[in-house]
Amino acid sequence: MLNFGLLGCGRIGQVHGRSIKAMPGARVVAVADALPAAAQALAESLGAEVRDAGALISSSDVDAVVIGTPTDTHYDLIHAAARAGKAIFCEKPVDLSAARIRDCMRIVEESGVAFMTGFNRRFDPNFANVEARLRRGDIGNVEIVTIQSRDPAPPPVSYIKSSGGLFRDMMIHDLDMARFLLGEEPVVIHAVGSSLVDPEIGAAGDVDTAAVTLKTASGKICQITNSRRASYGYDQRIEVHGAKGMLRADNLLENSVEIATGAGFLRAPTLNFFLERYEAAYLAEMTHFVDAVAAGHAPNPTAEDGLKAQMLADAAAQSCQSGQPVTLNTAI
Repeated sequence: MLNFGLLGCGRIGQVHGRSIKAMPGARVVAVADALPAAAQALAESLGAEVRDAGALISSSDVDAVVIGTPTDTHYDLIHAAARAGKAIFCEKPVDLSAARIRDCMRIVEESGVAFMTGFNRRFDPNFANVEARLRRGDIGNVEIVTIQSRDPAPPPVSYIKSSGGLFRDMMIHDLDMARFLLGEEPVVIHAVGSSLVDPEIGAAGDVDTAAVTLKTASGKICQITNSRRASYGYDQRIEVHGAKGMLRADNLLENSVEIATGAGFLRAPTLNFFLERYEAAYLAEMTHFVDAVAAGHAPNPTAEDGLKAQMLADAAAQSCQSGQPVTLNTAI
């Protein structure tokens, strides 16, 4: 039995708590949050205790921690958990600074603890199936990867100001997915962005609509588009074109029923929120973490994957600001 401590009892902490509760080989024994009411509510639903973060990390009955707190707290929590010998599952981004992520990687390696970066989309059943078929060679050599990611509505501007921006907060998932599907590291990135959804986002120094093109050394291309607005729901699609064909994963809808009348064909709306859309992925990624720790294997995605996605996000932000492509330094 792997005993967990949950750091952060907001939306993502609640998701991971439910996933762990559903596993026969794991349980949550303690939770911590800056908001006592949130911690108490989640603790009661999981049959866990409320502890402060320091006590939770040092507790002898905690084997692993889930870090689902605000990004600017990850660095200190990772260091404390690593020094305490706890296995670590950390939500993305590990940190908004590549240099600080490298420092987290150093302490994790020195401590010899397991570490996993929470890029849940790799564990989406459909996306994972596409990647497995690519590695099997079903469509031959990959030529073009297309990733579309659009949120139903933008977050509050107060969140935008502390998020690190669209490239580091939202597109970082897609940049990781690009690496996952391309099977090669991008060497050039070109980004463009605009503020078309909410002028306050532009006034805060960010963009809400963006497109990125990545190219690998062998010539493979990936196109990513992001928008903070989609009037029809949560839009998450990927397509991979190869020498022998194409693989595609479409949106998940509220149901699979289609009605045909004289007015045309009508289908259900897309799932409207990321927690619903990626429910299966969240469970699959936590199952992978628990199984890896129990078996003494290194879980994936690694801290290095978190670093490389952050480096791509930084380069995308730089390219968007300068209007010029950025040649990537893939060295860690």
